Amino acid sequence: MDTEATLVERYNAMAPGLNEAQCRRWAAAEARALGRGGITVVARLLGMSSRRIRAGIAELDDPADDVLVSEGRARRKGAGRPTTSAAHPQLVAALQRLVDPATRGDPMSPLRWTSKSTTKLAEALGDEGFSVSHDTVGRLLRAMGYSLQAPRKTIEGGDHPDRDAQFQHIADETLRMQLAGQPVISVDCKKKELVGEFKNGGREWQPKGQPEPVNVYDFIDDALFKAIPYGVYDVTRNEGWVAVGIDHDTAEFAVHTIGQWWQRMGRTRYRAATQLFITADGGGSNGSRNRLWKRDLQRLADSTGLEIHVSHLPPGTSKWNKIEHRLFGQITTNWRGKPLRTLETVVALIANTTTQTGLKVKAVANQMPYATGRKITDKEMRALAISRDGFHGEWNYVIKPRGDRPSETER
Repeated sequence: MDTEATLVERYNAMAPGLNEAQCRRWAAAEARALGRGGITVVARLLGMSSRRIRAGIAELDDPADDVLVSEGRARRKGAGRPTTSAAHPQLVAALQRLVDPATRGDPMSPLRWTSKSTTKLAEALGDEGFSVSHDTVGRLLRAMGYSLQAPRKTIEGGDHPDRDAQFQHIADETLRMQLAGQPVISVDCKKKELVGEFKNGGREWQPKGQPEPVNVYDFIDDALFKAIPYGVYDVTRNEGWVAVGIDHDTAEFAVHTIGQWWQRMGRTRYRAATQLFITADGGGSNGSRNRLWKRDLQRLADSTGLEIHVSHLPPGTSKWNKIEHRLFGQITTNWRGKPLRTLETVVALIANTTTQTGLKVKAVANQMPYATGRKITDKEMRALAISRDGFHGEWNYVIKPRGDRPSETER
């Protein structure tokens, strides 16, 4: 037994540095040293076939064997079955045409509108006269640089020529504000969530065989309501504030949430603040063309005395909004696999979201109604103390507090 253990130990130590020919010759030498029955013992201990070990013994008996170990070969020149692609030179081209018809100029390919599994590719190649298995197709695809991939959400719309310049403007303004000790926040509304007995994506640890029971189908009519999480992310302090509404995602709801953040978090952290920098998407309740958004920001500036600077992300770049990956992404991870059964559940799961980088989140429920379709008149817009930046004033503007000046609706 000690001899066998030593043999295995030696093999495990040497094998990583040996090629195929060297392995079988080493095993052959060990088998010969053991004497009668040595081939059987070595094959059992090393998991190597007896036939392979006998081939090694034959090579030891014939030093003139032309195994080209010095050239990195493990077999004689020409030994072994030729590869499928070598035996059928046109196979790779045919497979390329099938798997990627759009770029190979073949819009009428039989697989243009079907799932390109290796089985279906093998069948299609068979129709063209090539006899290959689905495993061979898989090996060929990997050799050609293909891999299994899911579609990625990257197409958001047109690429604005001043996109990079706007990002640089936002970065410069953020740094300027931070150096001056002024708050910088990123805001947006997270995807609406059905509240009720619905499956939530992801998995969590549960007693074996006891998953959370939820509805089989996600019918909207079965939902208690839709939760609307609007978030404020403090870029400097890595803190979040989320108000979970149940009515409508409107500009009034958005600005009300920003006001809540300032009253309950912001002003205690930035006691000497005179300005507030907000970065937001270009559309939705906080869109650059939303009049109600600007009118309500004016009211927020009037009530807080803050000079509010706003920069909108350029079109088609909403995924780069910091709140998306620094706050909303973490919330989604935290509540994965947990049914959002009640408003209280949603708020609690958001509030308990943390990360190793120190993210802290506070969340509240907001059950106030917010009317849609509200119109802001030209007269109300003219009453705003708003100044547009010289660089894309539609994206970058400042709203100053009007002091004792009454708002348009109060006149």
